[in-house]
Amino acid sequence: MAYLTLKDETRIFYKDWGPKDAQPIVFHHGWPLSSDDWDNQMLFFLDKGYRVVAHDRRGHGRSDQTDTGNEMDTYAADVAELAEALDLKNAVHIGHSTGGGEVIRYVARSKPGRVAKAVLIGAVPPIMLATDANPEGLPMSVFDGFREALQKNRAQFFLDVPSGPFYGFNRDGAEISEGLIRNWWRQGMAGGAKAHYDCVAAFSETDFTEDLKAVSQPVLLLHGEDDQVVPIDASARKAIKLLPNGTLKTYPGLSHGLFATHPEVVNADLLAFIQS
Repeated sequence: MAYLTLKDETRIFYKDWGPKDAQPIVFHHGWPLSSDDWDNQMLFFLDKGYRVVAHDRRGHGRSDQTDTGNEMDTYAADVAELAEALDLKNAVHIGHSTGGGEVIRYVARSKPGRVAKAVLIGAVPPIMLATDANPEGLPMSVFDGFREALQKNRAQFFLDVPSGPFYGFNRDGAEISEGLIRNWWRQGMAGGAKAHYDCVAAFSETDFTEDLKAVSQPVLLLHGEDDQVVPIDASARKAIKLLPNGTLKTYPGLSHGLFATHPEVVNADLLAFIQS
């Protein structure tokens, strides 16, 4: 069990597998999950000879259940501390959903030489919340509903999400995986309720517009066209217009959790981008 104690004394759990002189690939998980969500991808890229790293965001998984710092600036600063502690250079950072926001904020502020490329999968940028400047976003009532459900019965809410929209298991003809549902619940319940509650605002209200504009490294956007959690028209199709060096690939019929339901498809596209 590897832990890094951050400057504010928060301990974050991380995995660091593979040759330490190989190119690092760093994985950033979604809400309210943990680094375990990347098991398939970490094993895949480890087998390809890469160094693979993933951490449990503060308040999530095996990291400390923080009641402060549960917002994007601190998340990105935590990643910067981890990258420095592990001396990660020329890394590829891959983020899903909330993790995609964390990636783009970190990369926009990263020191020269730390980051080679980035990938955002079903990611929240530029901003999820509907505002005057972002009328295509989701209303605050959606996120208030998340908070209410979390506070009322977090355990049931964390069954309802993966059983329904997250993996598209609410669609007619969907091939339902009970293992994915239980693993989502397991990861979610390992984290802290306060951190999860705070993170709803972090992933929904943070505006990543300037971060996207500031990233000069190649960025690949992967997004399911049937994403019911982070709708593609309000996220990836807007984010691609802000990135100086971005590429967008979409997947007809695939869900928010596409890298878990279709790893063979997503892994191949990730490898091609990393090797390009």
